[in-house]
Amino acid sequence: MLTYLADFSHIYGPLNLFRYITFRAAGATATALFFVFFFGPGIIAALRLKQGKGQPIRVDGPESHLLTKKGTPTMGGLMILSGLIVSTVLWANPKSAYVWIVMFVTIGFGAIGFYDDYLKVTKQSHKGFSGKARLFGEACIALLACYFMMVASATPPVSTVADFVNALGAPFRVDAPAARLALPFVSGFAISLGWWFLAFGALVIVASGNAVNFTDGLDGLAIVPSMIASGTFAIIAYLAGNLIFAAYLGINYVSGTGELAVVCSALIGAGLGFLWFNAPPAQIFMGDTGSLALGGLIGTVAVAVKHEIVLVVVGGLFVVEALSVIIQVAVFKRTGKRVFLMAPIHHHFEKKGWSEPQIVVRFWIISFVLALVGLATLKVR
Repeated sequence: MLTYLADFSHIYGPLNLFRYITFRAAGATATALFFVFFFGPGIIAALRLKQGKGQPIRVDGPESHLLTKKGTPTMGGLMILSGLIVSTVLWANPKSAYVWIVMFVTIGFGAIGFYDDYLKVTKQSHKGFSGKARLFGEACIALLACYFMMVASATPPVSTVADFVNALGAPFRVDAPAARLALPFVSGFAISLGWWFLAFGALVIVASGNAVNFTDGLDGLAIVPSMIASGTFAIIAYLAGNLIFAAYLGINYVSGTGELAVVCSALIGAGLGFLWFNAPPAQIFMGDTGSLALGGLIGTVAVAVKHEIVLVVVGGLFVVEALSVIIQVAVFKRTGKRVFLMAPIHHHFEKKGWSEPQIVVRFWIISFVLALVGLATLKVR
């Protein structure tokens, strides 16, 4: 919304700064940070009052959790989402269809996570509502988002929300730029997926949301890797949305995605504000409200900027967490034996005697290194 101030730069020159994505990304980070930091205590107090006993703790989990985490309120994702949404509305260009597509997924996944958290708190059980129903809801949201991306990247290109609305009712080619799969380390080449892009893109988004959800199990464990991944994709989105930089690096240019750098920056600011209250010992947990929303946002941005495969590298920590659960369940159902002492894998290390701060900080380091590797794919082609 503040981008409109640039229209008055002929009256006051410095207002021209609002045209620049880098300036607005910095503003989005600061705004989200201070919003969450300022309103955080009130939100925590309200959630503690409403929830009473707080988030239920798994009785089969690490013994220390029953002593140190019992009674801590959840749904802290509301803090992150509120700061993210306010900051995005203020600093992102409202004419960008991609901004609204990403926010559609973020709010949709957040709503699903909120309902799941609500059931857990009211029933005082770590089980929410049906996993199949939750996945179905996530898939519907992700499919719609991928369809909207195909519309947004149609020919002629959609440059404003008004153009996007008009394009919804018009036929377009299934080989639209959004429906292509770009390969890392390969310059100027992409595989056209056609309508299969809907299934592929939706799978990436849903998998990303649930992978971050699995990672959220220790104080600060999910939020920092989410910020690192978001910062990485803020850079990628900025470069992919700039014709000159995209051509220089040999990556696929996606018109309009540069604005997603502002959205990703808002997530970083909101995440930093939340981390102030989530640092050990946590005053609040993000819950599924936050983890699903953050994962959905990161996955959607990766699909929009055509770096789905790079997401596997940048979000490698999330991938390992999700795979540990899948492997544990699959092997146990087949053999009755456990591969890990407990899944997700961060609980396995807890069972092996690692302290919570050791696990969290070491996983942060791994996430940072993977982000650097992901960024390296931009140049190694």
